[in-house]
Amino acid sequence: MRTLGLDVGTKTIGIAVSDALGWTAQGLETWRRSDANEQADFEHIASLVKEHEVTTIVIGLPKNMDGSIGPSGERSETFAAELRRYVPCEIVMWDERLTTTAAERMLISADVSRKKRKSVIDKMAAVMILQGYLDRQQLK
Repeated sequence: MRTLGLDVGTKTIGIAVSDALGWTAQGLETWRRSDANEQADFEHIASLVKEHEVTTIVIGLPKNMDGSIGPSGERSETFAAELRRYVPCEIVMWDERLTTTAAERMLISADVSRKKRKSVIDKMAAVMILQGYLDRQQLK
């Protein structure tokens, strides 16, 4: 069974999926969120859960550097609470501090153009969130 990683933003959701053994994360897509129909976001994720036989969803939880949860973190928690109504799997919140920054640095070091970075940054952040979670699971 696989794990899905989500980097939930206000305009897009970066989505990554693990391999069947739960060792590596691969970027799946960047989903453009609908302002008018948030239900479409949840239905899309539910379809990915079914398609990829996902048992766990890891959602990035943006925390402030002092560990507190600000407005972005609260939005992620609200998103997770609503998503639970659409999927039958476990949902885990994962500290995502600096993942977008790290993803951008990685893309810059790979000489990815600014335009291309913009289109894949959320997917790469989802990969980093998911890989962090998978690595921690291997240590257990």
